[in-house]
Amino acid sequence: MTRIAFIGLGNMGGGMAANQAKAGHDVAAFDLSPAALERAAEAGCRTVSSVAEAVKDAEVVITMLPAGPHVLSVYSEQIIGAAPSAALLLDCSTIDVETARKVAGLAKEAGYAFADAPVSGGTAAADAGTLAFMVGCDEADFARVEPALEPMSRITIRAGDHGAGQAAKICNNMLLGISMVGTCEAIALAEKLGLEPERFFEIASKSSGQCWSVSNYYPWAGPVPTAPSNRDYEGGFATAMMLKDLKLAQDAAAKAGATTPLGAQAEALYALFNGLGYGGKDFSAMVQMLRGRLDTLAN
Repeated sequence: MTRIAFIGLGNMGGGMAANQAKAGHDVAAFDLSPAALERAAEAGCRTVSSVAEAVKDAEVVITMLPAGPHVLSVYSEQIIGAAPSAALLLDCSTIDVETARKVAGLAKEAGYAFADAPVSGGTAAADAGTLAFMVGCDEADFARVEPALEPMSRITIRAGDHGAGQAAKICNNMLLGISMVGTCEAIALAEKLGLEPERFFEIASKSSGQCWSVSNYYPWAGPVPTAPSNRDYEGGFATAMMLKDLKLAQDAAAKAGATTPLGAQAEALYALFNGLGYGGKDFSAMVQMLRGRLDTLAN
C-alpha cells in the first residue's frame, strides 16, 4: 500500500483517484469542491481539508488541475517543502511546456523527483483506469513513475525529459481537434447528400477515413453507444477544454516557429462554438453547429 496525495478531483481526477483507492492505496484526496470531496469519499478515498494535510506523509503526490497558473501556484506554494523530499511528484494536468519545465526545475532544486504526465482517453478512461499517460521526466525516475500510474493506466510512455509529456499531449490533442472537425464536416456533408449518418459510420469506420473520432467517439447518436452523442453531448471532453488545448498548441507553435494551419482553423471553430455558449458540451457537439442545427442543443 502506497500513501498517495491526490489534488484535483474534477471530471478526470475523481475517477483517477478512485482507481488508486480501488488498487488498495491510502489516498488522501483534496479539492476545493465539497461535492467532489463527497464523491471521492464514496469511492474509498480519505478526504482532507487542505493540500498541506494531503501531502504531509505522502510517498506519491498526484495533481490534476485546470491550467498552468494553478499548477505553478500549488506546487511552489503548497507542495514543494510540505511533502516529504522523498515523495514522487506527478502532475497529470494539461498545461504549457514552459510551466511544466519551470515546476520541474523548482522540484528538482528542492530534491524531489518530478514528472509531467498528462493523459489521453477522456472521462470514460479515467473512470475505467485505462488512460494513456505521456510522461516527461529524468530517465532514471521513470522506473518509479510507471508503477505509480499503473492503477489509472492502459499504457504509460516516456516521451522524453521534463516538458516532453506536455509537448506530446498538446500535439495529440491538436490532432484530435482537427480530426473531430473533419469527422463532423463529413457527417454534415453526407447528410446533405442524402446519406444517413449511421450508414456513413459503417463505411467510414472500415475505410481510409477511419480515425478515433469516427470509431471510438462518433458524434452522431447510435453507432458508438459509449460516445457523448448518446447523452445530448453531456460528460466527455468539454468544448472549453478542447479550446484550451488548441490554444496551448497554437501558442507553442508560435513560439517554436511551427506552421499549423489546420490547428489554427480548429481553434477558430471551437472558439466560435464556445463563444455561442456551448463550452460545457462535449467537443463532438461541433457537428450540430456545422449542420446548422444548434437548436438541437440545450446550453
